Amino acid sequence: MKDLKEKIEHSLEELRPFLRGDGGDISLVEVTDDLRVLVELHGACSNCSMSMMTMKAGVEEAIRSAAPEVKSVEAVNLPDPETATPFGQ
Repeated sequence: MKDLKEKIEHSLEELRPFLRGDGGDISLVEVTDDLRVLVELHGACSNCSMSMMTMKAGVEEAIRSAAPEVKSVEAVNLPDPETATPFGQ
């Protein structure tokens, strides 16, 4: 599990300059036993309307590229996409 966490941290380090450029950041909260990665978005990223897209297109893709065994990547501080209100409503 230590090697997996190192791979994930490395992938997050590569993303940080882009997130920080927009006033945000990200941290690894936990890698669960069932290989779910829990992250927390900080700063502007935690309340940006594009944060769900950032999670799917950026963070999840980077982590899965570095660690294909990961089952899912979830932000602990974003609304659940199943229950979130669509933009503009």
